[in-house]
Amino acid sequence: MSIIFPILFPIFALILVGYLYAKFRDINMEFANRMNMEIFIPALLIDALSRQNFSLFDYQDLALAGVFVVLFSGVLAWIFAKIFKLSIPMFVPSMMFNNCGNMGLPLAVLAFGEGALSAAVIVFLVSNLFHFTLGTYIVGGKISWWNLLKMPVNIATIIGLTISLTKWNMPEVIHIPVKMLAQIAIPLMLVSLGVRMTQVDLSAWRIGLVGAVLCPLFSVIAAFMILLVLPLEPVQRTQLLLFAALPPAVLNFMFAEKYQQQPTEVASMVVVGNAISLFVLSLMLLYLNGTSGSTSF
Repeated sequence: MSIIFPILFPIFALILVGYLYAKFRDINMEFANRMNMEIFIPALLIDALSRQNFSLFDYQDLALAGVFVVLFSGVLAWIFAKIFKLSIPMFVPSMMFNNCGNMGLPLAVLAFGEGALSAAVIVFLVSNLFHFTLGTYIVGGKISWWNLLKMPVNIATIIGLTISLTKWNMPEVIHIPVKMLAQIAIPLMLVSLGVRMTQVDLSAWRIGLVGAVLCPLFSVIAAFMILLVLPLEPVQRTQLLLFAALPPAVLNFMFAEKYQQQPTEVASMVVVGNAISLFVLSLMLLYLNGTSGSTSF
């Protein structure tokens, strides 16, 4: 456990900072979150995807595995919801889409170094693409492809991939400000998560606990299944399993609130899931550290 503490403590410390600050201050994170989604996270994606050692074709199997994890966990969630008569729009997206941005990206870097960021970004992009298409359809019944195309995150993805595919060496005078903006994204995501956790109603804690357990469980089952037929190289395998162990995404609550799909229940799954993720992620990190010397911290 002494190996795990230095990895998880910085993440949960920043979440706690946001939580405590919001408890004692009347704070509105809308402007900061918008800047993060429209400036800092796009800069992070451009920085990660445009690195000279990044090749999209090296990650095609990881992307395929990520697609399987997202979709198959959704199938398991749909079956569970049907059996126990739960609302599909409320329950299924929260089981499919996890906190691969707020928590997944910093966790990858802290646990495995900057070299793991590209792999973590790939599964983040896969999850993000499905969340704003299939996830939006499940919750709201419609998709705006034009709005999707206009999203700064997707524009940044296209820019980053274009730089990677053309092998363009970004001049240092451009790369330095992009990297400086990128370094803001992860700390701000964590503080914002802490702030968000003060703003939800936990009256539906029972479904919150169920969702908190099943979200990583369904995804981990899917990840191990795809690894049986699609073996990945160690770094990518590690990031897929780490991705699978993450709790429900905060964005699920925002979608549920927007489309009025039982936001209280979704908020409970998000908050309880992120709270118990300390235990779940500790187990996954211990497993990853014990299975391969190449993935040790």
